[in-house]
Amino acid sequence: MIGGGRALKSKKLMSRFIGLFQITERVGEVAYHIALSLMLANMHNIFHVSQLRKYIVDPSHVIQVDDLHVKDNLTVGALPVRIEDRKLKQLRGKGIALVRVAWGG
Repeated sequence: MIGGGRALKSKKLMSRFIGLFQITERVGEVAYHIALSLMLANMHNIFHVSQLRKYIVDPSHVIQVDDLHVKDNLTVGALPVRIEDRKLKQLRGKGIALVRVAWGG
């Protein structure tokens, strides 16, 4: 699994990992060459070990494949669907608006 945080320059509410991919070779001490899908062809295919997680086989695990489209600037688009909740939090004398958003796409 490839971590989405640093590799995709993702937003706060995005999935932490983007899928299961095969490691094709080890590059140096702490980097691996990954066989990426065609959707992620514009992404660099060498990842640091800190961005990878080992997949533990579980026969009951069903993987839902989402259509993940990475833009040329290595971001993933998500559109807000609706605002679910709003709060105003006081922090050091300042009011900070907290908004819970349902995302789609």
